[in-house]
Amino acid sequence: MSTNGVVPKAKTLEDCLDDFANADPDVIRRALAAGGNDIREYTGSIKEQLKTTHLDAVRDCIENADKLCDLHQQITECDQVFEKLEQMLIGFQSELGSLSTDMSRLQEQSVSISLELENRQKVRGELSQFVDDIVVSQQMIKAILEADTGDRAFIEQLHELQHKLQFLRAQEFKEARAVSDVQGTLDALKVKALEKIRDWTLQKIYQFRKPLANYQVPQMQMLKNRFFYEFLLANERNVAKEIQEEYVETISKMYFSYFKTYTSRLFKLMMSDCATKEDLLGAEDTVKSTGLGFFSSKPQVRNRATVFSLGHRQTLVTDDLLAPIIIPHAAQEGGMKFQFESLFRSINFALVDHASHEYLFLTDFFLLSGQSAIDLHNKVLARCLTQLTREWDDRISANFDAISLYVCICLCDKLQSLLKQRNIPPLTVYWDAISNQLWVRFDQLMAMHNESVRTIDVRKLQPPLDTRPHYMIRRYAELTCAFLVVTESCGKQVSKKMEAILESSEDAIEQLLLRFSSQLPGPRDKLIVLINNYDLILTIIDERVAHDNRVHQIIHELMQKSIGEFVEVSLSPHFGPLISFVNECEPLINQQATNLLVRYNDKLTSVIHSFSANWKRSIDGINGEIVKSFTNFKNGTNILQSAFTQLVQYYQRFSKIAQHDAFRDCPARQEMVNVHVIIVELKKYKPVY
Repeated sequence: MSTNGVVPKAKTLEDCLDDFANADPDVIRRALAAGGNDIREYTGSIKEQLKTTHLDAVRDCIENADKLCDLHQQITECDQVFEKLEQMLIGFQSELGSLSTDMSRLQEQSVSISLELENRQKVRGELSQFVDDIVVSQQMIKAILEADTGDRAFIEQLHELQHKLQFLRAQEFKEARAVSDVQGTLDALKVKALEKIRDWTLQKIYQFRKPLANYQVPQMQMLKNRFFYEFLLANERNVAKEIQEEYVETISKMYFSYFKTYTSRLFKLMMSDCATKEDLLGAEDTVKSTGLGFFSSKPQVRNRATVFSLGHRQTLVTDDLLAPIIIPHAAQEGGMKFQFESLFRSINFALVDHASHEYLFLTDFFLLSGQSAIDLHNKVLARCLTQLTREWDDRISANFDAISLYVCICLCDKLQSLLKQRNIPPLTVYWDAISNQLWVRFDQLMAMHNESVRTIDVRKLQPPLDTRPHYMIRRYAELTCAFLVVTESCGKQVSKKMEAILESSEDAIEQLLLRFSSQLPGPRDKLIVLINNYDLILTIIDERVAHDNRVHQIIHELMQKSIGEFVEVSLSPHFGPLISFVNECEPLINQQATNLLVRYNDKLTSVIHSFSANWKRSIDGINGEIVKSFTNFKNGTNILQSAFTQLVQYYQRFSKIAQHDAFRDCPARQEMVNVHVIIVELKKYKPVY
């Protein structure tokens, strides 16, 4: 029986096995080592050991009873502490639950308060902005009523007034009650501002009417206060329209007066020695009398150099295109005189500058763009352009300087392109009208030049004609070269219209040269005069014209044709029998007419003997005749080389004919000069330059 009075339950076999399996291995090992000892004895010994051990444990417990009591008391106290702690934790858990509920409630309250605050701030902001936008301050009233129109304070408050007026219009549709409180005040301020702006703007416009006034100064002041017109346009369109119409009327009159005066004063500076109706291609260099009486007359030859030569006049369409305009009083004080095209450029360049400035002003001040800006720009310049068109019609119709007219035609294209580069309306109607006037007059003048060439009586020319280049041909060459140089300077190709005019002039000159040649005796002189004059034309054109052109091609072809004929004429007196023999026998050889060729044996012998005896002397004679015939040494030597080349070709053809079977029995063939000997001799006459 156990110590607590409970009877222990009997162990089963499985329990004993389990105890054995869980027993200390050392104990089991000792039990097995006992060998044959009786198990009961061993069990008894074990029990004895257990009893002893139990007694020892009881003794230890008795000895440590105080300590065990203290330990029991401490454990009891710990249980009490843990119990209190448990109660505290349970209370804390309960409080946490209520705190979570409070936090949720506070969070809901916070969200609600935040939403209310946000709504109130929005209302406050809108209400504050509404009040600021609709309330009229004393500062605004004082500035609009008392400040000068150009003052900064007036301009600032005018912007503010415009903002309030726009805001008021927007609120009228929302039926805001506060609108009626400030409507009268704002309307009164608007009327006063409109009145002051109108008076100030008209005052600036009237300053344009003062003589010699710089109109750009009041324009700059108007641009500085461009908001004035924007205010007028937004609040009183009738006043804005009045201002615009008054400006257009005033500035158009100013431009009309300015260009009328400027043109009149500028043409007083035109060169007196300008071209007249007598200065035509076919006009003779006659001697004029400049004396007062019959016995005191002093002959003078009319100088037409500036009429037909270009000089540096093409710079007007290149380097001098954007040069400053001519100032009449400064030029007059300096005693300066100008040609027509210089005055034309100065006036039209001034027009381009004023048109550019005016367009920028109109678009900036009157708030225009697109077609409406172009229409107003044309309206401003209409009177001025009409007056200039009439003025140019009179001036151009009195101009007899073809170079000047063509330079002006190119200037029209250049200046119109300049407007396009500046993104300014190009005034197409004006430029087309002026260009048409120039082309019509240019066509008329060139027709007069051509007619003067066609109607000239070459038999009455003084001095009498000879083979040297004629001064009329030099005029034509200089004039044509001038047209081509100006065209190149513009960076353009010769237009079809200009090409037709140049070809017409070339045809008239070609017919004149044929009439010149008809007055000279002998075919040789006839060809020399043609070649010398053709060479003069080509030389003058080549000096200044870089690109090929139709006129140069035509003249070059005519010259080469004349040179070919001249070579034949020059060779014929010296080598006529040889040339005749070649021209007669070659067709027979081609036709294989051997029987007919046999008849030329005697002639072959005569030609060989004659050539062998005289060929060196004939070459020297040809050299002297050709070199002395042409005024251009280089041209003469080239023609000489062409003649020698043709001679060598004739002789090679002659040698080939002499080798034909029909002449195999001709003993004179052995006396023929070797062609290489002839070539070596001809090289002695080759020029070195």
